[in-house]
Amino acid sequence: MRDKIRVGVLGATGAVGQRFVELLADHPYFELSALAASDASAGRRYADACRWMLSADMPPQVIDMVVCETAPGIDCDLVFSALPGTPAGPVEEAFAGAGYGVFSNASAHRRDPDVPLLIPEVNPGHLSLVATQRDTRGWERGFIVTNPNCSAVVLTMALAPIHAAFGVRSVVVNTMQGLSGAGYPGVPSLDSLDNVIPFIGGEEDKLSFEPRRMLGKVKEGSVEPADFAISAHCNRVPAREGHLETVSVSLVEQVTPEQLIEAWRSWHPLPQQLNLHSAPQPPIVVRPEPDRPQTRLDRDAGRGMAVSIGRVRPCEVFDIKFLALGHNTIRGAAGASVLNAELMLAQGMINV
Repeated sequence: MRDKIRVGVLGATGAVGQRFVELLADHPYFELSALAASDASAGRRYADACRWMLSADMPPQVIDMVVCETAPGIDCDLVFSALPGTPAGPVEEAFAGAGYGVFSNASAHRRDPDVPLLIPEVNPGHLSLVATQRDTRGWERGFIVTNPNCSAVVLTMALAPIHAAFGVRSVVVNTMQGLSGAGYPGVPSLDSLDNVIPFIGGEEDKLSFEPRRMLGKVKEGSVEPADFAISAHCNRVPAREGHLETVSVSLVEQVTPEQLIEAWRSWHPLPQQLNLHSAPQPPIVVRPEPDRPQTRLDRDAGRGMAVSIGRVRPCEVFDIKFLALGHNTIRGAAGASVLNAELMLAQGMINV
């Protein structure tokens, strides 16, 4: 049995940071050895610094851990970043420059040409950018690998098998996104109750760009995005967790709904072949019921790591339309970063 690799969480007291703590507390490959947060939390017991918001109790092994300052020098080899987007940029670069492997849920480096924007099931080959990144930035051991926006994860997982099999021409997607995607305390209750908010800052741009980058190809040290258009409408709805998306696609080949369903059900990508700890089996769950997936009933499929698809039917304007659902703080955030780290470890790309 391999010795566990010591890992830390940056932004450990926030909503996504707590998900990282939950997923890493008893992980078979990683030992949670450091929790870092703001200056106001540093030096305090985690239980005192953190207002725990998850339904399960705080893992007992982290209750008395002392929160560290968010700066290189903390006692770990890898860090998982749940920092807000703007401050995450220089902090993550400082950690990578100091020799840490950085797995980021933040948006700061997702568009950097030498930083992998990774879904292990979709584009594991993009990890070749790590070598380019080290060469261009002069980092001997450190690196940054990002996971995508929470809505982009759901859409990209749904598109990947059908784009590979039939070719995607264009996509229109409408999201109904859970409140937890706004962090804590998030959307005020009087704005969210009895309401749908038809705007989430920056979200439509991310959803239009990130899936195309992940479905693209690495050429000469950068990614050439996939050649199709995505039109996105993003809405905040009064669900606590889970992002549900209505998707209409135009395909290169003429196919039936049954052919798409078979492509999803037969998809067995690399993380599932390697039987990685966080990889859902299967990665996509196709629901046959006429009223599924539903946010409350299906967001926890595959321990929150699977994408559920349903209502697959012909589209009167495009070719096919369907629903796709994923858990935004697990598959769309902390769980995605943890799976990224598991893949790199399995491929011998983490040396400590």
